[in-house]
Amino acid sequence: MTGKFAAGFIVISALVAGVAIYWLQVYAFYEEATFTPGEEITLTTIESGQPEPILAENVTGIDADSSPLRFRACFTTPLTQAMLTETYLTYDGAEPLVAPSWFDCFDAVEIGTAIERGEALAFLSQANVHADVDRVVAVFPDGRAYAWTQLNPAAKDK
Repeated sequence: MTGKFAAGFIVISALVAGVAIYWLQVYAFYEEATFTPGEEITLTTIESGQPEPILAENVTGIDADSSPLRFRACFTTPLTQAMLTETYLTYDGAEPLVAPSWFDCFDAVEIGTAIERGEALAFLSQANVHADVDRVVAVFPDGRAYAWTQLNPAAKDK
């Protein structure tokens, strides 16, 4: 009889731990990202090498203090890809990270595939926004755009 109780306790404990770990990864710690009006999204200019605000509308985002890699944002911009490539630094090796399923405007697979195909263009928003982490922005031809943070190339070589 004690074996059944011990086995039951182990199974229930594992289920509770699994649910807690899932909740912590997917829901906990995230909060709505705060943006300064008029400066919501920045891109780094070719000329100065400094980030400057771009025109961005309908900006929504999430972030968490628990990790510098949890930032995601969705927005639209009236700026064309041609104008952006003439003015701002492109970003090689852009790899959008998967967002929680409840933040449904951000589809990392779709964005990554579009970047690989050349349909979306990736730009450097800000280098070293956190230690070894860059903020990247991808812009589609129709003005849809997405921002995220990822490890920069120097960090990947460590």
